[in-house]
Amino acid sequence: MRLDDQSESQNVEDRRGGGGVGAGSVGIGTLLVALAAGYFFGIDPAVILGLVSNSSHNTSSAARPAPKPPANDEMASFVAKVLGSTEATWQTVFREAGRRYQEPKLVLFAGATPTACGTGKSAMGPFYCPADQKVYIDLAFYRDLRERFHAPGEFAQAYVIAHEVGHHVQHLLGISDKVHAAQQKSGNRAAANALSVRLELQADCFAGVWGHRADSMQKILEPGETEQALTAASAIGDDRLQRQTQGQIVPESFTHGTSEQRVRWFKRGMDSGDVRQCDTFSAASL
Repeated sequence: MRLDDQSESQNVEDRRGGGGVGAGSVGIGTLLVALAAGYFFGIDPAVILGLVSNSSHNTSSAARPAPKPPANDEMASFVAKVLGSTEATWQTVFREAGRRYQEPKLVLFAGATPTACGTGKSAMGPFYCPADQKVYIDLAFYRDLRERFHAPGEFAQAYVIAHEVGHHVQHLLGISDKVHAAQQKSGNRAAANALSVRLELQADCFAGVWGHRADSMQKILEPGETEQALTAASAIGDDRLQRQTQGQIVPESFTHGTSEQRVRWFKRGMDSGDVRQCDTFSAASL
């Protein structure tokens, strides 16, 4: 990808060296209070220590500015440039619609990290938390993308970020809230999963819209790079993942869509650059 002229987003937070979940120290006085509470009142000392630790973590996190990645970290720089490109694209799209785009934050972490949606773990893969409007990614996922899913290349890596930013766009447009309300109302796991599939495929389409518009504005793609994102989309389809992990496919349990569907909707956004082409919820066929 040609990103030399793309400025880095300032919305990247680096937690990779910050101690992760449960970081923080507890003084001897607090420890004695916790033990006394356990002895006299029957309160589990771990509960007291956990409350104090969480409180001090939240206070210290709020008091200090979010750490930035080091200047010589090439992968972090790449991620920041891709995020910057998504910001420029969605600012334009929202402005064309008479709206204002609110930029998400992107958090780099290693292993696990606290989020407003609960503890985020590397095993979950990259994800978006609407409660704090942040995208979370452990960069080790890119090794898995290359080695486990056989989807190498910078545009494949960029697609992953653009997909999660697509979820942020859905949040800003109120789409996610409507889907979650419909899922709860359905009371049916298969119906809820079907709605989740449509939400994920729309995020794929939004990622394609970014790719189309970013390349139109700045010519960021090298020849053949579009196929990298298509390969990544195909590699993480529910059918392919289920076949790899459990040896059989259970369509009722799909939550992200098949490989074919993910490729189709990303390509639809990539070919058109038009968010109006991404209405997966009105589509009779996915």
